Amino acid sequence: MCGCGEPRWAWGRCAPSPMLLLSLLLSAAPFGLLGEETRQVSLEVIPGWLGSPQNLLHIRAVGTNSTLHYVWSSLGPPAVLLVATNTPHSSLVVNWSCLLSPEPDEGLMVLPKDSIQFSSALVFTRLFEFDSTNVSDVAAKFPGKPYPPYPLAEFSWNNITDSLDPATLSATFRGHPMHDPTNAFANGSLAFRVQAFSGSGRPIQPPRLLHTADTCQLEVALCGASPRGNRSLFGLEVATLSQGPDCPSVQEQLSIDDEYTPAVFQLDQLLWDALPSGFMQWRPVAFSQKQRGRESALPCQVSPLHPTLEYPLPQSPIVRAFFGSQTNFCAFNLTFGASTGPGYWDHYYFSWSMLLGVGSPPVDTLSALVLGIMAVALGAPGLMLLGGGLILLLRHKRYSEYQPIN
Repeated sequence: MCGCGEPRWAWGRCAPSPMLLLSLLLSAAPFGLLGEETRQVSLEVIPGWLGSPQNLLHIRAVGTNSTLHYVWSSLGPPAVLLVATNTPHSSLVVNWSCLLSPEPDEGLMVLPKDSIQFSSALVFTRLFEFDSTNVSDVAAKFPGKPYPPYPLAEFSWNNITDSLDPATLSATFRGHPMHDPTNAFANGSLAFRVQAFSGSGRPIQPPRLLHTADTCQLEVALCGASPRGNRSLFGLEVATLSQGPDCPSVQEQLSIDDEYTPAVFQLDQLLWDALPSGFMQWRPVAFSQKQRGRESALPCQVSPLHPTLEYPLPQSPIVRAFFGSQTNFCAFNLTFGASTGPGYWDHYYFSWSMLLGVGSPPVDTLSALVLGIMAVALGAPGLMLLGGGLILLLRHKRYSEYQPIN
């Protein structure tokens, strides 16, 4: 389960306490959405230079007085830029000859520069695999003995134009290692499905994260790849820009409502410390089947964020082009599953979803069903006391009508 603390599932000592039930009932007033309620969203594949692969996707979400730019790319490791401006007229400019050069600084810009209110980036650097049956002293800080990781900068990715779907505002980057001596990916692939939203709502399938017009969703799915062990666990390394000397913070939010993600009472979010701020938000759960349900839910672990000064990260051309070379990164690992199962080995599949956005993260309010159950549970004792008091009062009144006989 993602989160720096203990897993919080429906069973065991992590179940919600009565005090949490009461406090959430008292504070269950609806929360207003911050930012734009609706945006005009467009998806554009930026044409490549001199026949280069088309692997640069620009999502532009225009509001009344602001614009959000999401730039997704599989140049180098998969990465995304998030840029928010205070004008509906800002635009993305790409200089391909500069972007593909060894020094890509200013090869990608959002103009006008003085309209930029917030900017950050995420880079997905490595796919991990662990042997969960071999938990040795060397692997004490891992969920098992690590196999050599798959560097995502060394993957070959599809032409993004082939998967572009304007109807659902989505596109999929699908790739496999360029060098695969064990043929692990002969029938498999790693996919990054990106989806934008023009308004608020929820997907049909779990984890059903609440999205708004200020967010974009990423779904990561590994499908069909042959594991190198009988009970392999997989994970992702994610890097992000550090804000000054410190890494961004990861917060955990607890809820008593698991209507949208059964048995998961936790919501994790990475927050960039800036005003206006940005965020990455996810439920600490992945799934081992395409038809997601409680029986296929996988716990998800997240490591603390740490600076990456000890080892070099693969360079993302779009991040280097926008932010320049003087940038510091922090990284964390997400690990999906446990040795006890269910696991990737059941169906050779796992998927995990997260939101990326600007402003305050979406906040779940309690559903009508949960509010009704809580009202009955907390109101029944009061009704019983009231009913008992009325019965005693009526009995006392009846007995008081008798006159003593002298």
